[in-house]
Amino acid sequence: MKRLIKITGLIIVLLALAVAGLEMSSSYRVTKNIHESAPVVTKLQIVIDAPTDSVWKIFADVNRWPQWQKEIPGSKINGPFKVGTSFDWKTHGLTIRSTFHTIENNREVGWSGPAFGSFAIHNWHFIKQGNKTVVKVEESMEGWLVWLLSEKFQSVNKGSLIYWLKALKVASEK
Repeated sequence: MKRLIKITGLIIVLLALAVAGLEMSSSYRVTKNIHESAPVVTKLQIVIDAPTDSVWKIFADVNRWPQWQKEIPGSKINGPFKVGTSFDWKTHGLTIRSTFHTIENNREVGWSGPAFGSFAIHNWHFIKQGNKTVVKVEESMEGWLVWLLSEKFQSVNKGSLIYWLKALKVASEK
């Protein structure tokens, strides 16, 4: 029994070291565009029956995301809403620090950031179409954990972005 405990302990330590090594050696290419060759790529859009400036006002208020986007129980911007500013947000049990790489008022916003075993790039586009707004979102995810569990990540990511678009639509059309 003692031998089994020692072997189990050794396996746990080796796994922990492997994960720590993967995390410390991971480097990601930060770009404004999503990485089309990443293991997870999602592109979706929705039409919102509201003017672009109204949709933008809701979306750009990062601190209020949890009021209309229930998959985000917490979010806090760490400075002004501008390129280079980071924000902390929670989703699917993770706390993530992302940094804005693109902000063009009423047109587009993008950010990127790492989370355990992953790195994501999000880009949102707001397109005026008369009194309506077409919102397009695209996201890429990569990293050792994403590579290992790419089908699960793809499914969860797509579902989350569908939810986010629908929640933005409901909040904007009130």
